[in-house]
Amino acid sequence: MNGIDYHRQTVIVTGASSGLGAEFARQLARRGANLVLVARRADRLESLAAELTRAHGVTVTAVARDLGLPDAGRTLRAELESRGIYATGLVNNAGFGTHDAFTDEDPDRLQSMIALNVSALVDLSRAYIDPLTSADTGVLINVASLLGFQPTPYLSVYGATKAFVLSFTESLWEETRGTGLRVLAVCPGATRTEFYDVAGSQSADYGTKRATPEQVVTIALDTLDRRSAPPSVITNGRSLAVVGKLLPRRPMVRLMGWMARRQRTQHPVALTNS
Repeated sequence: MNGIDYHRQTVIVTGASSGLGAEFARQLARRGANLVLVARRADRLESLAAELTRAHGVTVTAVARDLGLPDAGRTLRAELESRGIYATGLVNNAGFGTHDAFTDEDPDRLQSMIALNVSALVDLSRAYIDPLTSADTGVLINVASLLGFQPTPYLSVYGATKAFVLSFTESLWEETRGTGLRVLAVCPGATRTEFYDVAGSQSADYGTKRATPEQVVTIALDTLDRRSAPPSVITNGRSLAVVGKLLPRRPMVRLMGWMARRQRTQHPVALTNS
């Protein structure tokens, strides 16, 4: 594949009001892509849209939407196309996690997490897989996590949703190979985003150094632009994934549980969003 001409792209970025989503929007706009920014916080989206339009002269549309609702992808596509907006790229970044023992989790919050991290991502991917495949150089990026490579005690549901995203995306990479669509699962380790915005909390770092959103997104887009891009990329904290491959399952689960309990004792954490 040749390099991506982002001047021909209209890319949807979910969870675009902060963190990795906002950084994906900034770097894609810098490369010349028109954008559709989707998140719940309309004020932040409008501010970012104005910033990117001024700085790069691209067309940016802000859509305030709760993607955790049923049929999120199909309704979003119908709305955009009724306005004459036809996407050629999709960055599924919206998601959140909770950090607690499973027995202490709020069942409704868990359902919301699965709805956003899994159901909305699948529905958006399915809604757009055909037009993205037909777009010559379509782009599909799904944000998974380093925690998708091994079990994650005290982040059990969040880690499981990211393991799903990783497996799902790598499968799409193979199914669409040769079509011109570029598919990539981005797997960040600990990153300086709102996911960790609890006073002084180092929760879920698992001993890895936090990357900046700029570092994560730069690696993701540079990887996607490679002639033979892989189905997934770990942007930081690769050593944890390597350990997960080398250790048998029982000691790996015990190790992750020990690390999580140690961090919970040192840095108690409340519910956090990304």
